[in-house]
Amino acid sequence: MATVAMVFGASLFLGWASLGAEADPQTPNIVLLLMDDMGWGDLGVNGEPSRETPNLDRMATEGMLFPNFYTANPLCSPSRAALLTGRLPIRNGFYTTNGHARNAYTPQEIVGGIQDSEFLLPELLKKAGYINKIVGKWHLGHRPQFHPLKHGFDEWFGSPNCHFGPYDNKARPNIPVYRNWEMVGRFYEDFPINLKTGEANLTQIYLKEAMDFIKQQAYKQPFFLYWAVDATHAPVYASKAFLGTSQRGRYGDAVREIDDSIGKILKLLQDLGIQEKTFVFFTSDNGAALISAPSQGGSNAPFLCGKQTTFEGGMREPAIAWWPGHISAGQVSHQLGNVMDLFTTSLSLAGLQPPGDREIDGIDLLPAITQGKLIDRPVFYYRGNEMMAIRVGQYKAHYWTWSNSWEEFNEGIDFCPGQNVSGVTTHNQEKHTELPLLFHLGRDPGEKYPISVSSLEYQNALRRISPIVEEHEKTLIPAAPQLNVCNPAVMI
Repeated sequence: MATVAMVFGASLFLGWASLGAEADPQTPNIVLLLMDDMGWGDLGVNGEPSRETPNLDRMATEGMLFPNFYTANPLCSPSRAALLTGRLPIRNGFYTTNGHARNAYTPQEIVGGIQDSEFLLPELLKKAGYINKIVGKWHLGHRPQFHPLKHGFDEWFGSPNCHFGPYDNKARPNIPVYRNWEMVGRFYEDFPINLKTGEANLTQIYLKEAMDFIKQQAYKQPFFLYWAVDATHAPVYASKAFLGTSQRGRYGDAVREIDDSIGKILKLLQDLGIQEKTFVFFTSDNGAALISAPSQGGSNAPFLCGKQTTFEGGMREPAIAWWPGHISAGQVSHQLGNVMDLFTTSLSLAGLQPPGDREIDGIDLLPAITQGKLIDRPVFYYRGNEMMAIRVGQYKAHYWTWSNSWEEFNEGIDFCPGQNVSGVTTHNQEKHTELPLLFHLGRDPGEKYPISVSSLEYQNALRRISPIVEEHEKTLIPAAPQLNVCNPAVMI
């Protein structure tokens, strides 16, 4: 992996070209496995002591592990919007300006959602003849104009939101579940979730949806399957066969069932003989929710803090690529990756180029995946409307630090339990734009030891980082924020 392709500024100004609606017989299927609130430290291959993810660990030994893979935002909705558009949430509108650096998502009362002006991955894949299905959590808006079948998907089984509840169906309805355009029930009513025991069959239902779709499409046109399960989001759940089987409690039960399901999906691809024409990528939408740990949340070890923060624990994700015959077994890539890269990489797999009329933040990872190349690129850490930090090479510079407010913290809401780092995990929003806090993530992955501002190392690193930040800020054109307005009327 010594070859380095210089690609600073991840925007790709390429024309939007396609192979046409007729699919090339060599065009691979694409399966994206997106977890919900699963942490970097939840996989055995990443060091989790109980070693309860044998199928994901095997996926890594048969494919390529990415230990330096990131989300675009430490919260679910903006992260998913970034994955499907290849663009930072500040560009695609999935943020709020109601407060500085405030996280926002799409609850039932949100008015906004994904805009028609954004090109989503499934829309573009149709140009290459793909049929597209989403299974599980959508989270890009729940009003009719935001429906996934209006944005490129051909099939959907799942929900517009997470499985929060139960509600009284008066002040607030229970979350609906859809099959394509039809609402087929609601969580806690037609799709039971026992909050006391943690029992629910949803992961098994989502597994069957995925396997049925793969069987139906195996020898037809190429397919894109977006499997977005949410069992590891609090309140976590698992089916009866998995409850009580983990050393890690109920959260571990959920992880074990997901791991088993992924093993069955990969085996099905092999049994059908289509494993060499199917690209599979596994990752998570954001870091583990430490406010729910340990019984209802996962592990971001060895990194700092978790979901909602722009420390490594909130943004660095488990990631594995699997493509037998194309990826040599047992590979580890130190490429800096991002969920937005799955947009551009998937288009590349389909023989497509990304739209040329807008900034695309995702890069094509295929040179890293199939040739072992390293692409030099920055990673931006956004929280709401603010760029909080940037990573360039092994160096991470914090321009703002904040865990959560003193008000929340005093109420028992802690995004960094047991991990207070003085001057770093601050409860006030601390500005460091003049002298950013700098860490070397190779030597200090836990972000505990800021590099002295008077050192030559600090000065040399900032000489490299500062021009990248200046160029990014100079060229950034924020989209209109879509997560500013809530209205209970839209829950109807």
